[in-house]
Amino acid sequence: MGGDNVSVVFKLYCLSVMTLVAATYTVALRYTRTIPTEEMYFSTTAVCITEVIKLILSLGMLSKETGNPCRLKNILVDQIFFSPKELLKLSVPSLVYAIQNNMAFLALSNLDAAVYQVTYQLKIPCTALCTVLMLNRSLSRLQWFSVFMLCGGVTLVQWHPAEATKVQVEQNPLVGFIAIAIAVLCSGFAGVYFEKVLKSSDTSLWVRNIQMYISGILVTLIGVFVNDGDKVMEKGFFFGYTPWVCFVVFLASVGGLYTSVVVKYTDNIMKGFSAAAAIVLSTVASVILFGLQITLSFTSGALLVCVSIYLYGLPKQDTTKLKSVDRTDMESKQKLITV
Repeated sequence: MGGDNVSVVFKLYCLSVMTLVAATYTVALRYTRTIPTEEMYFSTTAVCITEVIKLILSLGMLSKETGNPCRLKNILVDQIFFSPKELLKLSVPSLVYAIQNNMAFLALSNLDAAVYQVTYQLKIPCTALCTVLMLNRSLSRLQWFSVFMLCGGVTLVQWHPAEATKVQVEQNPLVGFIAIAIAVLCSGFAGVYFEKVLKSSDTSLWVRNIQMYISGILVTLIGVFVNDGDKVMEKGFFFGYTPWVCFVVFLASVGGLYTSVVVKYTDNIMKGFSAAAAIVLSTVASVILFGLQITLSFTSGALLVCVSIYLYGLPKQDTTKLKSVDRTDMESKQKLITV
């Protein structure tokens, strides 16, 4: 009984943290990208620093997991420094995640946080498709129905959304939506690819994270100097950084690591509730901070998205058990008839 209680408490803790991190990150990032200022920070450097912090935190978690400095050193030497093939394998999701994170900055520079949060849930059908194609899994009819319901909800959210009255910077909703579409594709592919790599061996989750974040740092550094190289050299790597920007970087780092843990210890139902709750919190915050005007189409679309996320996370029925039960019932009925 005690173990069950601990399990429930841990799952509730995971749900609360996931919801707060997702909602707070979206609203805080939106805030830092819409303040009218000439000292706007470079989003590429923020993404790079996030990868560095993730690497440091993963090293700390691996050190705690091994509990022995000598063992930690051996693991790092064998599975990190002398495993170029594994590093190359994990460079694929690193590149894709780097693109996704940069697209998130671009999207939240042009869309309200609530609209972004709801529209970003298109990652569910994208992930579903990648799961079917890459992991050879099947989806139930209810899950496919929830995917189409999700698309309908997102369409309603994007149907003439009301503009926030307190945002004073120029925005382009079309650019924002294109950025979300790219981020959704990246999220679906990278997530399923990383899951496939994780479950193809017994390598520690933290070792896999370290391998990915090392590649991620290299990829994002290249992105910094390709996109903002001249400006960074002129103004500095940390130009425009404020306490709010540092807070956004911290949330992105913790959120990324926490996602890895959640994939290992929780289920789709919990993630669905978390995403739905984060949408509600982001919407409330957008009304208060950015003056978002809630319309009937937005409310209807957000409700459809929340319901579809819940339906998608429902466990599939075991059809083999149902068939065996039906077969048993038929046999008992036949016996009664013969008697």
